[in-house]
Amino acid sequence: MDRLILVSNRLPVSIKVNEGRVVVSPSAGGVATGLRGPHERSTGVWIGWPGDVSQLSSRQKFSLERELAARRLVPLFQTREDTTQFYDGFSNGVIWPLFHYRLDRIPLDAIGWQAYKHVNQRYADLIARHYRPGDLVWIHDYQLMLVPEMLRARLPDARIGFFLHIPFPAADIFRTLPWRDEILQGLLGADLIGFHAFPYLSHFSRAVLWILGIEHEVDRMRYKNRQVRLGVFPMGVDAAAIATMAERPEVVTEVDSIRGQYPGCRMLLGVDRLDYTKGLSRRLVAVERLLRKDATLRGHIRLLQIAVPSRVEVKAYAGVTREVDRLVGQINGAYSTLQVQPVHYLYRSVDPAQLAAFYRATDVMLVTPLRDGMNLVAKEFVAARTDEDGVLVLSEFAGAAAELGEALLVNPYDIDRTVQVMARALEMPIEERRARMRALRTRVFEGDVHRWARSFLSALEAAGAERLPYAPAPQASPAALADRLREARPLLLLLDYDGTLVPLASTPEAAAPDRDLLDLLTALGNDRGVHVHIVSGRDPVSLERWLGWLPVRLHAEHGFWFHDIDGVWTPHSDVPTEWKARLRPILEEFARRTPGAWVEEKSVSLVWHYRLADREFGSLQSRELRAHLAHSLNAAPLEVVAGHQVVEVRPVGVNKSLVLSHVETPEDGFGLVVAIGDDLTDEDLFAALPEDAVTVRVGTGSTRAGVHVADYAAVRRLLQYSLEAVGHGR
Repeated sequence: MDRLILVSNRLPVSIKVNEGRVVVSPSAGGVATGLRGPHERSTGVWIGWPGDVSQLSSRQKFSLERELAARRLVPLFQTREDTTQFYDGFSNGVIWPLFHYRLDRIPLDAIGWQAYKHVNQRYADLIARHYRPGDLVWIHDYQLMLVPEMLRARLPDARIGFFLHIPFPAADIFRTLPWRDEILQGLLGADLIGFHAFPYLSHFSRAVLWILGIEHEVDRMRYKNRQVRLGVFPMGVDAAAIATMAERPEVVTEVDSIRGQYPGCRMLLGVDRLDYTKGLSRRLVAVERLLRKDATLRGHIRLLQIAVPSRVEVKAYAGVTREVDRLVGQINGAYSTLQVQPVHYLYRSVDPAQLAAFYRATDVMLVTPLRDGMNLVAKEFVAARTDEDGVLVLSEFAGAAAELGEALLVNPYDIDRTVQVMARALEMPIEERRARMRALRTRVFEGDVHRWARSFLSALEAAGAERLPYAPAPQASPAALADRLREARPLLLLLDYDGTLVPLASTPEAAAPDRDLLDLLTALGNDRGVHVHIVSGRDPVSLERWLGWLPVRLHAEHGFWFHDIDGVWTPHSDVPTEWKARLRPILEEFARRTPGAWVEEKSVSLVWHYRLADREFGSLQSRELRAHLAHSLNAAPLEVVAGHQVVEVRPVGVNKSLVLSHVETPEDGFGLVVAIGDDLTDEDLFAALPEDAVTVRVGTGSTRAGVHVADYAAVRRLLQYSLEAVGHGR
């Protein structure tokens, strides 16, 4: 494996001072566990914040740095002010609630954007100092979303991956963020961006379309001079290690002790950080309603709720603590018996062995967050159930719900339905419990945290190898280009039509060639040393009517149809078209709700035109359509191509590079090949030509072409100069 640089907000260690001596110990947690193996196998470093070490003396701090260096850990120290504004103020005061759909939790006096940028820049600078050519860089989570682009500016050729451990919100939610452009641009500095679940990837793609106007092709998008890959990598747990711990004799003894405390009492378990996204209040209300509706359960069920203290410095969390305390007291006051208190509430962390015992002892595991990126507690519970028993009640708004279909899924906002599902879980027969748990365990063990890390790094290695030869091309004058054509004989011209030979028109009829263009093409076609091919997305009927009588070759529908001089139209090959019936209704629906848009059906493609639509609304609708089509295509061998105010769906491989199979090649070869085009459909042809070809983009923008000219008028001047240079009729 290549050397790996891991980057996270926190280093995977906890630091304590014991009798004046600094003690460094590994920290628990899914990320630390999953990345520990790749870190140990690599010779790279792990960069992150070691925590608040302001209380350490200079000598202790030196000792800490030496201990961390021995573990190949690189600390990024922060001032108390940076921590307050970057971590508490912006990361957890703004990003966290917004990405979890809790805009009501964002304070009016939100602070920290400048600190967020400052700390992200410090991370990028520190990574650059430790970077060696060939390294893989893997950056983690929402605190560091600007780092990829900042690092790309320092290291253009670095292979950079980013993984988001929380949900990416729907585009309408994300758009409320004032710094939305900077966040998206920061993330797009990576070669690979990973998410836990497909909806998060879809939300991100849609946000990029709506906010930056950058199209995507299912799992990738072009940004600047690179291809950015998008991937779904559901994070798992160290299932084997958890199962082994759950089988330890002391854990088994603890399980028997827990169950023996309340014989005949069914146990429910909740394990959460004390965070407003975890749905603790709604869970407690559901338990209270369950006890109120079914008196037979009073004294016979007990909820053990473990709440791990979380971000106590953030103001929004103080109210959560008070509300949970109030509900616990209310339930226990109303439904406690002499034998059983219905809610046993622990406001503290629990060590892994004790947690494994709780997992094994419980009858029903309640994982009911209002929104969660993945939720590893659900998977930990499954891994610990080596007895293949127990029921998992899981929120459909947790990322894990996409994988753990054998759990009982609930909408935590629907409290009555949650009560019904909890009752069903308590009554579920042993045969059904075990059948569900066996299926869950198979999935959790197959998709463990080690597989997650391997799959991401493998994808990063592949993505890092992909570089698009796209960049803004320098402008060239038609006269200067003509100088290159002066001695080139024979000359091959491959010319786009709309936007290249004629201006873009709002209707098909308005794109008909004028007399000057017809005269120019006739003169070029009659020159024995010039071979002219018109390569257009237009249908054969239109090209035949406008240009069929000229001494030039025609290629319609991006090269699928070929028409030789004095010949007939010949299709390139048989291409399946049954997909049109499925996708045409989608395009027609978007046309109906976009005044001025219409759908054109060609032999092998469907085209959605919006040149007559309101410019801004049509552009927004085209982005929405492309996002919708990308989701609808799945694994179909089709691609969505955006041209000038058109969106086209076509089979993969049907593009302008097909024309090369119909090019007449004189025995001594062409003196020069010239290709000219104005949009994305021409890039396939540019890519297929030899390096010594002259490729010209009409207009500005990223392109594979070597140079660009201003507009169609400049193209005509170039062709006229070229005609004069080669000596018309010679």
